[in-house]
Amino acid sequence: MRNAPAPGAGRLRKTVVMIGMMGAGKTAVGRALAARLGVKFLDSDAEIETAANMTVPEIFVRDGEPFFRRKESQVIARLLDEERCVLSTGGGAFLAEVNRRTISEKGVSVWLNAAPEVLWNRVRHKESRPLLKTANPRATLFELYAARKPVYAQADLQVISEGDVSVEQMVDRVLAVLATRPDVLEPA
Repeated sequence: MRNAPAPGAGRLRKTVVMIGMMGAGKTAVGRALAARLGVKFLDSDAEIETAANMTVPEIFVRDGEPFFRRKESQVIARLLDEERCVLSTGGGAFLAEVNRRTISEKGVSVWLNAAPEVLWNRVRHKESRPLLKTANPRATLFELYAARKPVYAQADLQVISEGDVSVEQMVDRVLAVLATRPDVLEPA
């Protein structure tokens, strides 16, 4: 059973899809946003892991990134066909044109835009990032950010995430931008 939306949160009309780099806060902010809106929170990577009975890094090693990206597109399309929710996607999901189109047609994309240095501070001690298993993971992260930023900029909405902003403050920021879209969030 789902909780009721928090007072003043409004009612969700479309799925909110959190996009951005690893470490941007898609999962943490997405969970808190879903709780505030009284809707389900889903994570596309977790859904893939459940279906494959493997972790994302294990899938990358066994089947390669192209295989993973195909499965990711299938899962995102399926989840967007289900009930309205908050959906967190992997950092590379929005790069695929098919995913951008599906998300735009069935939901709304929210880019959590954190500067590369903020991202690095959040992910540098995590071993679960297959794309950062390089000789210089910091440089790799900065290169990924530079390459992905123009694609992320195509998101429907953007929220800046500084390193010192709490999850609850980020949820307030996301709700503020969602409030500009009555097709997404019905006013409270």
